[in-house]
Amino acid sequence: MDGTFMSGRTSLLCTLLLLGLQVCWAVKVTVTPKVEVIQGDPVKLPCTYETSEKSKMMVVEWLIENAGVRTRLVFRSGADSKVDDGTPYTNRVTMGVDNSLNIAAVAVSDERAFICQVNGGVIGVAEARTELQVFSAPEEPEAVGTTQLLSVTSGAPEKIGHCTAKNGHPQPRIIWYKDASPLPEVKDINEDMYMVPSVVKESSGLFTINNQLYLKVQKADKDSKFHCVVEYMMPNSAPQQKSSQTFSLNMHYPMEVMTFSIVNDGPIKEGDDVTMKCVTDGNPQPTFDFAVAGNPISGEGGLLTLKKVTRNNAGEYTCSFLDCDFSDCDEIPRTLNLAVHYLDPVVIAPAGPLTAKKGDAVELQCKTKASGDYTLVWKKDSKDLSQTGALSLASVSLADAGDYLCVGSMPSVPGLVKEATVTLVVSGAPEIDAPTNGQVEKEGDMVTLTCSAQGHPAPQFTWTPSGKESVDMKGNVMVSTVTLKATAEVMKDGVVCKVSNEHGEDMKTIQVALKTAGSNEADSGNRGNPVFATADKQQGGSSGVVIAVVICVLLLLIVVAALLPK
Repeated sequence: MDGTFMSGRTSLLCTLLLLGLQVCWAVKVTVTPKVEVIQGDPVKLPCTYETSEKSKMMVVEWLIENAGVRTRLVFRSGADSKVDDGTPYTNRVTMGVDNSLNIAAVAVSDERAFICQVNGGVIGVAEARTELQVFSAPEEPEAVGTTQLLSVTSGAPEKIGHCTAKNGHPQPRIIWYKDASPLPEVKDINEDMYMVPSVVKESSGLFTINNQLYLKVQKADKDSKFHCVVEYMMPNSAPQQKSSQTFSLNMHYPMEVMTFSIVNDGPIKEGDDVTMKCVTDGNPQPTFDFAVAGNPISGEGGLLTLKKVTRNNAGEYTCSFLDCDFSDCDEIPRTLNLAVHYLDPVVIAPAGPLTAKKGDAVELQCKTKASGDYTLVWKKDSKDLSQTGALSLASVSLADAGDYLCVGSMPSVPGLVKEATVTLVVSGAPEIDAPTNGQVEKEGDMVTLTCSAQGHPAPQFTWTPSGKESVDMKGNVMVSTVTLKATAEVMKDGVVCKVSNEHGEDMKTIQVALKTAGSNEADSGNRGNPVFATADKQQGGSSGVVIAVVICVLLLLIVVAALLPK
């Protein structure tokens, strides 16, 4: 009896254990433990399940839980799904055919656990949780530096900047930078540099973070640039950053070095505007006083400007100020010497205009004075004639007439140049330059001829035969142009250009010829003589006749040979 009871009890326990194991593993639910999404984007929360045996009724539900109370959002029983009314998600959720939960326009308030529960009826119930994490990139941080004057003599750190980064999630953090280096995060107010952070959670659920930077300033901070960086997280990525604009500090620090210098580059010459600058390495800059040779002179903001200086502005200049920061207002001066280079106007002797006869010797001299070494160069028509102040012309010709330029300069002072000009007139009988022969297409055409001559007084032109004439002056050269008909007489004898003045005369004959193939106005020899040109044409015609006669004779011989008996 006891054995039977024990055997029955053991059998019952085994059966219950097997049933328990069958129930525990009858339904298995799988979800993604954590899903990340950017605020405003839609999100899909997957849910799948498997069962150890088939069930006629499977219900899949998505729920949320608040203070231990669960609220169903949507469920599926069979092929259809339905969204529950009256929940915060009624208008924003749907259930996919794969049992996933789809949420539109995710908000920060959606960051919570979502429960996927599968009810298989008699085979059991199972569930799994998905944690939804919502991200929002903060706005670009704004860093504002203090406008107060900070003193290096202050014994305690002073607030130098405030940084704000708005609307981030999860809560971002602020990092301060000095130049390109991040500052260590220090919150101990007893240190020479520390930060005071604060956080505001907005009604939207986003975070606005603030950070105040305190610093015991030193002179080395005067040129530093400060800015802040907000560091934040985004889905599936390393920390990201946004930077603010930079700001610098307005600091009060004592002078150690004072300089007084000329701003201009290179040597100063008469007529230049000169600026002298007085500055210290302290801040703020003091009020400077200027003087020249002990006499006060007005400046402004550490600058002394002189307009169109002359040699009289040269001398010793002084800049000074009263230093009252760390002394009993001692006067601190600095001096400099202003050198003004000058070059006097160039004077030519004898003064022009000069008149010389052809063959005379002419001596010219130019002089000047300068503040340093200078050069004098004689030029005519851009060509250098002499590197000294003296110019000797042994026997002048008509070609030597014209303008002579003496250029004075100081090579050590760019732009310091003075010039003077003298005009030389050479009198004598006129001389005709080599004329250019004329050409026409045929006899009777109009032809234009040019005749150039030098001489003083100005020569008179006579053309034989005459035509329509015009005269022009080109430098020292008189140019006469005539237009006439190329008659047979002109073609034979040419045209005579005659020039004359009170000292004598000169004449040249200009030939007019027919144009030939390859000819131009520079052709000479037979091509320039109308007789030879005509002969060439006649010779060319005779040659053609000879060739024709030869061909006829050859043809006649061939015919005679063919008629002779063989």
